[in-house]
Amino acid sequence: MMYWQKDIETLNREDLEKIQLERLKKTIELAGHSSFYQKVFEENGITPNSILSLEDLQKIPFTTKDDLRNNYPFGMAAIPIKDCVRIHSSSGTTGNPTVVLHSSKDLEQWANQVARCMYMVGIRDTDVFQNTSGYGMFTGGLGFQYGAEKLGTLTVPAAAGNTKRQIKFIQDFGTTCLHIIPSYATRLAEVMYEIGIDPRKDTKLHTVCIGAEPHSEEQRRRIEQLLGVKAYNCFGMSEMNGPGVAFECTEQNGLHIWEDYVIVEIVDPVTLKPVPEGEVGELVLTTINREAMPLIRYRTRDLTCILPDKCPCGRTHKRLARFKGRSDDMIILKGVNIFPIQIEKILMQFKELGSNYLITIETFGNNDEMLIEVELSDLFTDDYSVLQSLAKDITRQLKDELLLTPHLKLVAKGSLPSQEGGKAIRVKDLRKFV
Repeated sequence: MMYWQKDIETLNREDLEKIQLERLKKTIELAGHSSFYQKVFEENGITPNSILSLEDLQKIPFTTKDDLRNNYPFGMAAIPIKDCVRIHSSSGTTGNPTVVLHSSKDLEQWANQVARCMYMVGIRDTDVFQNTSGYGMFTGGLGFQYGAEKLGTLTVPAAAGNTKRQIKFIQDFGTTCLHIIPSYATRLAEVMYEIGIDPRKDTKLHTVCIGAEPHSEEQRRRIEQLLGVKAYNCFGMSEMNGPGVAFECTEQNGLHIWEDYVIVEIVDPVTLKPVPEGEVGELVLTTINREAMPLIRYRTRDLTCILPDKCPCGRTHKRLARFKGRSDDMIILKGVNIFPIQIEKILMQFKELGSNYLITIETFGNNDEMLIEVELSDLFTDDYSVLQSLAKDITRQLKDELLLTPHLKLVAKGSLPSQEGGKAIRVKDLRKFV
């Protein structure tokens, strides 16, 4: 069996859209019980009966992260707080955090959604699944934990960090699958090799689920080569529950987004108008299977497109292309729009380089300059002439990709800060904006 829920995963488009419309109407009715959406619907004349087709969704204004912050903590709740059983939230480093509420039913549906994703990439109840994500308010830990338990795997809630303990668990417990952040996956592999463990021979690892930070195809292939596994890209966000919103299948050709849980739109991030299928735009999502805190037309800020072709796996739910970046982490330098993942894509092509890098943007005089520091592989030479030649080659390729010339600095392995399980800090923008 290659499907967790074959009838849903392979449903024809007509029947799938019927389910979406039915659930959208119920969602509109439920969301109207929240103080936030009650006002939005009254101002725009929205009722469940005014939604006659999926296209009518566009009558409703977008919801943004600021709306969640401005209605902190419970202004978005659609059911009484006494009927909610869990809160997740963002870090809230600037102002109020974004809070997401869950009912018991929401948690059951979320667990099933994650189990569906894990089953799709070949994880079974005979596997040992180790979760290296943080638990607590961060959704990556508990989201995968409940999904793995729903699937029936033996779970190892290792949480983030403590790399040598992670390795001990992998070996002692016979871990076969990991959930891990891409930058930490390469760090984990590096530590293994440093202490004399070849994960391709000395562990039972065969599958890793990677996500939570942008990464290139080159980074994915490096992880696969280092650990001797298949690495599958996953997408989630706390506003949409957490992990499990979309996931690659074994074809590794786009992320299936579960349309019985969300309605997908791709819009131009400037005009906010829909873009044609296959064109890159901002991902907008509407929950249609959540009761505690439904979100309608939520602007994710993630840039992607819908892949037009059918997937050979037989699943009919739409597929999202690899994320290009976010509409709010784009770097504008000397009039050029740059996403960090463009830089990573170039760096990861050079076997002489390690996986850790840092982009610093700073103003000198009246000019903004970009410095890219990247660690060398410990297998590489310290011959100056060879290093100089390598730096020139990398700089040339970066210039061709970015349309400007950054300053490149090759540094020794271990020179840059490494992350023990948390998201890697890739960009430091030290410019002063007045």
